[in-house]
Amino acid sequence: MTQFINKKEHLVTEAIDGLLATSGGALYRLDGYPHIKVVCRSDWNKDRVALISGGGSGHEPAHAGFVGKGLLTAAVCGEVFASPSVEAVLAGILAVTGSAGCLLIVKNYTGDRLNFGLAAERAKALGHQVEMVVVDDDIALPDLPQARGVAGTLFVHKVAGAMAEEGASLEQVTAAARQVIDSTATIGTSLDTCTVPGSPKEDRISQGNVELGLGIHGEPGVEQVACSSASQAMRLVLDKLKPMMAGKKVVALLNNLGGTTPLEMSVLAHELVSACDNITHVIGPSLLMTSLDMHGFSVSIIEVDDKQLDALSAPVGPGAWPAMQAVKAVQVKPVPDDLAPAAPAASEDAGTRATIETVCDILVAAESDLNELDAKSGDGDTGSTLATAARSLKSSLDRMPLADADQLMRALGNELSQTMGGSSGVIMAIFFNASGDACASGATVEDALLKGLERVSEVGGAVVGDRTMIDALQPALAALSGGLQSAATAARTGADNTATSGRAKAGRAAYVPEDNLIGNNDPGAEAVARVFEGLTKNN
Repeated sequence: MTQFINKKEHLVTEAIDGLLATSGGALYRLDGYPHIKVVCRSDWNKDRVALISGGGSGHEPAHAGFVGKGLLTAAVCGEVFASPSVEAVLAGILAVTGSAGCLLIVKNYTGDRLNFGLAAERAKALGHQVEMVVVDDDIALPDLPQARGVAGTLFVHKVAGAMAEEGASLEQVTAAARQVIDSTATIGTSLDTCTVPGSPKEDRISQGNVELGLGIHGEPGVEQVACSSASQAMRLVLDKLKPMMAGKKVVALLNNLGGTTPLEMSVLAHELVSACDNITHVIGPSLLMTSLDMHGFSVSIIEVDDKQLDALSAPVGPGAWPAMQAVKAVQVKPVPDDLAPAAPAASEDAGTRATIETVCDILVAAESDLNELDAKSGDGDTGSTLATAARSLKSSLDRMPLADADQLMRALGNELSQTMGGSSGVIMAIFFNASGDACASGATVEDALLKGLERVSEVGGAVVGDRTMIDALQPALAALSGGLQSAATAARTGADNTATSGRAKAGRAAYVPEDNLIGNNDPGAEAVARVFEGLTKNN
């Protein structure tokens, strides 16, 4: 099993029922499974213009997830990437349309246009007022006679939905929808294609490339482009949109195509607003109109007047719709004065500087190896955590009290607590601050470091044998009085011994099965061993 589904044949109906069961009674469906899959507002009384959209499933939360106050009245769902039937669309029209009439919002695909269009004609023959608009916002393929309808469709849902909620006439709502369509453009890009349930995944996008302008059903885009960063990916998209934004103030919709993490989407949001001064408001970043699990994003833009801006910001019922937010400068305030003690006066000691720089260089060089090792027993970031802190520490040496041992150790603790992520930074802060206190009380450097390690064990609970960095650090510090070579030998033995332990008692490795640990050194212990071995080579 590669996807959490039961039977492909039941995927859409089970998903709809899951949505309904968790809607708190806000939604209901028509009794027509499996051929008629229509989701409707439970609070609808047919006194206003009804809005119906839909199409193939696989774009969730579009379209059923946007049924509710201020958005859609009903959504007609097809199978995955397949248009719903004429009968299903007609059933939706008849279920929610009253004397005020109904507007069908259709994306520009042949199946949708035909099935929604014929259903509209049949409903008119039955005496209903029905209008239909077709959304064609995709600009990826400029030579295409009929552009596809993609995420910009959601602007139409929102503006028309706000007007219908306020009681506007069918003529007014339809005119507003067409105005939105004329002002909207969308393009997307992706690192990978989507996985259609029951079908093999198409692997057409080369490693290191993005595909620009691919469709929401996984259709190939206009081109594959080498891309190595989020900023470059966003720039590829904005280069297509910016000619349409020149001299205009626009609202942008940043859409997750399904498989992009929230962390990535926030980075893309940063790139979007940083690269384009025209954008005054943003909807998202959110899952809005997805393409199953596609690892990509799209940006839709619309030039708005005040009335449209009000409609886009009007509150809605469905929780899947994110509120539109004004783009503001990042607010930055100073950290509290008491966060850290006053920095000691900087002082120089060439030998101490060289030692610290060597340690930093060793950790930076070991980044990839330690990450690979950590991936076997943790989350694969030990090397990056240590390397990031090492780079920062090396750049801060000019302001360090290098000639004052106790002050230096405290300064190292404070620095690492801020630059080394996770529990490692806390451990190093405790270690060096306790070592500094011992130095200030007259202990030698070797004894002070051992005192610092004792304090780490007291606070953290880990001791030799628990498969942590202590397995290498404790024997190394105990042997340090005999010289660096003795310390390095002890550290290596301690690190290698961790590979024989299948049970960690501290850190993330404590949650990892024994099979993942046996034969692999603890990454923290390995880092300690490499530091001492590297220092030996440089002395």
